[in-house]
Amino acid sequence: MPVLLIMPSMYERYAEAIAAMEGGERVEPVFVPEPGERLAPADLDRLEIATPPLPESDPAGSRRFYGSATRAPNLRWIHLPHVGIDDEVFGRLLERGVRLTNVSGAMSEPIAWTAIGGLLQLARGFPHWAEAQRRREWTPQPHGGEPADLRGQTAVVLGLGAIGSEIARLAQALRLHVIGVRRSPRRADDPVDELVPTSDLASVLPRADWLILAAPLTAQTRGLIDEASLDLLPPGARIVNIARGQIIDERAMIERLQDGRIGGAYLDVFEEEPLPASSPLWSLPNVIVTPHNSEAVASADHRLDQYFLRNLQRWLRDEPLENEVSER
Repeated sequence: MPVLLIMPSMYERYAEAIAAMEGGERVEPVFVPEPGERLAPADLDRLEIATPPLPESDPAGSRRFYGSATRAPNLRWIHLPHVGIDDEVFGRLLERGVRLTNVSGAMSEPIAWTAIGGLLQLARGFPHWAEAQRRREWTPQPHGGEPADLRGQTAVVLGLGAIGSEIARLAQALRLHVIGVRRSPRRADDPVDELVPTSDLASVLPRADWLILAAPLTAQTRGLIDEASLDLLPPGARIVNIARGQIIDERAMIERLQDGRIGGAYLDVFEEEPLPASSPLWSLPNVIVTPHNSEAVASADHRLDQYFLRNLQRWLRDEPLENEVSER
């Protein structure tokens, strides 16, 4: 009988759907222990499958989950309710032969909407109007300083997974020229005007009115946008980051935002999270900050649940799993 490690509140959400699926009556839940408690060795031995809570929604529950999962000798599969697997725990699980699946694609639409929303706010001068509103001042954009036409500007999208591709599609709808950057070759349905390999990123940065970061954090992408890369951007270029803060040199970016070499940024992710109150990013007039929340949408639970339930049915039927991750 498949034994599932899960939070009690999550199982309440899933119980009816699991019972209704083929073989679902055989799934037995074992609940993540309460604070200060540990699972009995007999329960750890029986664990075969597991799904954790979102770390940001239940940090303590997530820590207790992985404390149990890493001690379960017969664990075979973990379904993750997120995409990123940059934490070291996932490398250790993969080395043990534990299969990992994620929800790649589930939140690509809302994250892309947010990224494009940040881009449009910067492009249309909303920070200027927002500041004027706070001062209760009727302050139109100054003559001669109006926003440039968005049509025809160039957006370089680093990472063309589910999220990056959706951002690229929406950017094309706004009549931007989109250059995708990805390791793998171009496919017929890629929503880009050009595609270059990651090794050629430096060749397209001088053309980027917008640098949009949508790549996962890996050994190859960590620190990829360094001082030299930032200095290749044309004066006034702007940055959108909904990926991971560690992909870009934050200190170097701040310096260039402060002196105007970078014209603005929409940032949802940071090197240190929560973003410290002392960070200059909070007060820079050309920066929009959101708290690693670009995926926020009322349908989030439903979107994420469907990925787990589909894969659980596949597991019970001994079918290939969706979104299986083979390397960290």
